[in-house]
Amino acid sequence: MQEIKIYNTLTGKKEIFKPITKGFIGMYVCGPTVYSNVHLGNVRTFMSFDMIYRYFLHLGYKVRYVRNITDAGHLTEEEDVFLAKSKVEKLEPMEIVQKYTVDFHEVLRQYNFLSPSIEPTATGHIVEQIEAIQTIIENGMAYVVNGSVYFDVLKYNEKENYGILSKRIIEDAIENTRALDGQSDKKNPQDFALWKRADPEHIQRWNSPWSDGFPGWHLECTVMSTKYLGEQFDIHGGGMDLKFPHHECEIAQAQVCNHKAPVNYWMHTNMLNLNGKKMSKSTGNYVNPSDIYTGDNAILSKAFVPSVVRFSMLQAHYSSVLDLTNDALLSAEKGHNRLMEALNNLSNLEVNNSSSIDVASWKQKCYNAMNDDFNTPILIAHLFEGVKFINLIKEGKETISQSDYEVLKTVMNEFTFDVLGLLNISENNNNNDKLAGVVEMLIEMRKQAKENKNYALSDEIRDKLLEKGIQLKDGRDGTTFS
Repeated sequence: MQEIKIYNTLTGKKEIFKPITKGFIGMYVCGPTVYSNVHLGNVRTFMSFDMIYRYFLHLGYKVRYVRNITDAGHLTEEEDVFLAKSKVEKLEPMEIVQKYTVDFHEVLRQYNFLSPSIEPTATGHIVEQIEAIQTIIENGMAYVVNGSVYFDVLKYNEKENYGILSKRIIEDAIENTRALDGQSDKKNPQDFALWKRADPEHIQRWNSPWSDGFPGWHLECTVMSTKYLGEQFDIHGGGMDLKFPHHECEIAQAQVCNHKAPVNYWMHTNMLNLNGKKMSKSTGNYVNPSDIYTGDNAILSKAFVPSVVRFSMLQAHYSSVLDLTNDALLSAEKGHNRLMEALNNLSNLEVNNSSSIDVASWKQKCYNAMNDDFNTPILIAHLFEGVKFINLIKEGKETISQSDYEVLKTVMNEFTFDVLGLLNISENNNNNDKLAGVVEMLIEMRKQAKENKNYALSDEIRDKLLEKGIQLKDGRDGTTFS
C-alpha cells in the first residue's frame, strides 16, 4: 500500500495514515439535511470525500463509507427546519424529506458520485438514539427538564476536553452558543439538546421515556457512525462549518457512551464562494448545483456540463477556499477538453523499442501528489504533463516503448476517470450523435408511415419516443425533436 499523509484537524498537523485494521477503512461523512435543494457548497464537500473514497478504492482498500441523511431533529435558532419548510410548501415533513432526498441523489448522479456503502437516516435510528441518551443519563452527563434532555457540557468538561477538536475554550463555547427556542430551561447556555419535547403542532414526534418528541441533531451522527463503523473508526469528514458545535458534540457524546475517542482522523473541507463573494440567496449571489448544467441562472454566461464543474472544483485543494467564477469555469472547460482530447489520442500513439521520456518517475509523481493529503491540484498538473507527453509522441518528437505506453495509458485513465471521477464529454457527445441519428431514422419511418396512411404506426413511433423523453414537433419545415 502507498503511504498516505492526512491533515488531521484533531491534532492540527499532517500525519501518516494508519488504518485501525490493515487493508480496511471506516469513513463517515455528515450528509445533507434534506429540507431544501442541496447547496453547492455541500456538493463541494461531498465531492472531496467522493474523491478520497475513490482513491482508497484505487489503492485496493476495502472501504465502508457511511454518509447519513438528516431527516429529523435539525434545530435552528427558531424551530425545526422540517416543520418550518412543511408550513411554507404545505407538505407533510416526510414529503419534504422525500422531495429533497430525490433531488440530492439526482444532483450527485449528475456529478458522477459513487454511492456510499451505507446511507442511514436519522428517522431510521430513533430507537438507537433513545438508547444512547439513556446511557449518557446513566453516566451522569445529561439531565431531564420538562420532557427534554440536555447534555451537561460543564460537567463533561471537568474530566474531558469539550473543545478538543475546535480548539475552543469553554468560555468561548458559552459566548458562541445559539440560544434555541424553548431551551431557556437549560442549566447552562452551552448545553445542547439530546431530546426535545415536541410542541402540540410538531408533526415529527416519537415516544420516549421522557416525552413525545424528537432527537437532537448532533446525536444522530454519533449513533449511526459508531453503529456501522464501531466505537472507534478511521476517518470522520464534513465541512469546516460543522467542526463546532456539531463535531465537537459528537466527540463528547461518543466519549460518554463508549469511554474512548470515536475517531482517529478528522477531516474538514473549506468553504466555497461564488464570484468572490459568499453565496447568499438574499443577495442573489447564488446558484443551485443543477442550474449550472441546465444554464438556468443569471450568474454564469452559459451552461457547463457537470464534469467540467467537477474538474474546476478539484483544481483547488479540499482544505482551501474555492472561488467558483464564470472565468474559472470557462478556463476549466478548456482544460477539461484538452485532457479528454489527449486521452482520446492515446490509442493512436506509435510505439517504439525505447522511450525518450521517464514514465516511471512521472507515475510516482502522480501518486506522491495524492499521497500528500489528496493534493488534486498537483495531481492535475502532473496529468497535464502526461498530456504533453502524448502530444509530443503523436508529433514524433518523443518516443515511447510498449511497456511505458501501457503504464502511461493506465495511469492517465485511472487517475482521470477512477480517482478524479471525470467523464469523457467527447464520448458522451458521440453517443448523443448516435442517438440523434436513430431518432432521425425513426422520424423518416414515421413520415413514410403517414404517407402510406399507416396512422397507427405513425402514432406508435411518436408515443414510444415520448415514453423515452423525446418529444416530436411537427411543423411547416418538417418534424423536429427535443
